[in-house]
Amino acid sequence: MKIEKMKSSRGNTVPNQFILTDDKTNEYFKSYKSMIVKKDYEGEFVKIFLDRKYWNYSTTTGKYRNIFLNETIKDTRKKIKSGEYILTDLN
Repeated sequence: MKIEKMKSSRGNTVPNQFILTDDKTNEYFKSYKSMIVKKDYEGEFVKIFLDRKYWNYSTTTGKYRNIFLNETIKDTRKKIKSGEYILTDLN
């Protein structure tokens, strides 16, 4: 598993926010000790899983989740409602 610290908009590493990549090229966003998002790459398709308890836990988690997903909270909520994103237990 490869672990990278996330960076701020100014390019500085930020504490407690991580991107993990496993041997299968799946990517994860981890905030503090909680897994928040899993990007599951299936060929040319990507399935997004969000932890049902922690996906919107705090302002800081939300800020870096948005960066990881490259979207706003409004976009994320729409995708959860439509079923495009799956809420599950990642912890």
